[in-house]
Amino acid sequence: MKRLAVLAIMASAFVMNINAQTIKGSDTVLPVSQEVAEKYMKENPSKTVTVTGGGSGVGIAALVAGTTDIAMASRKIKFDEKVKLQEAGRTATETIIAYDALAVVINPSNPVSQLTREQLEGIFTGKITNWKQVGGSDLKIVCYSRETSSGTYEFFKESVLKNKNYMSSILSMPATGAIIQSVSQTKGAIGYVGLAYLNKNVKAVKVSYDKGKSYVAPSVQSAKDKSYPVVRPLFYYYNKAAKADVKALVDYVLSQKGQKIIEEVGYITLK
Repeated sequence: MKRLAVLAIMASAFVMNINAQTIKGSDTVLPVSQEVAEKYMKENPSKTVTVTGGGSGVGIAALVAGTTDIAMASRKIKFDEKVKLQEAGRTATETIIAYDALAVVINPSNPVSQLTREQLEGIFTGKITNWKQVGGSDLKIVCYSRETSSGTYEFFKESVLKNKNYMSSILSMPATGAIIQSVSQTKGAIGYVGLAYLNKNVKAVKVSYDKGKSYVAPSVQSAKDKSYPVVRPLFYYYNKAAKADVKALVDYVLSQKGQKIIEEVGYITLK
């Protein structure tokens, strides 16, 4: 009888484990994953989905360690991360779930409304240090950035800085919300955030990638019609061998219902 009871408990724990899933990683993907998880659990009461942020690198490291079912990322998985997965006996499956426009934000009191890619490069690499150098007031520029484990940090460096190094004195923030808060409280501040994080406490500037011929504000529409230049895909990564365990959740994100949630949160749908 005791053996049967133990087996019953083990079987129950196994079922609970199948029904409990974890998603970890990118702060950019965090809001949409939280919304999707909430709706998914309402429609599937037996399922439990836990969503936590920390950055793309943190999510992929958790996938390598086997401590998360799905890694959220706002950048592609790196070669060395793939190697670590292979060494751990895992192979990552990549799924694009949405797209995101990366907005450059400043304090609302700042009169500057537009910047070229070259000016942004100068600001974040430390060559431009005062707002008067880009048509603003005589005010020191204070740069905020995500930390190095962030996919947003990597994407901004690649797309905007053209792989040049950030200035050594840049202020690294552990989360996107911290950038919003810091920029809203600092007159000379500038930072970058995912489109869904925009609010009235910061001002998004128009950006030019054609040396000032045209400036475009970040929005769902400008990202969809590709007139806004700073757009990137958002990813889910999971262990190929565990596809059956996460399939229902991933399919839900990619479904018409899931894509509607993505649009409502402020991201760009796949179609």
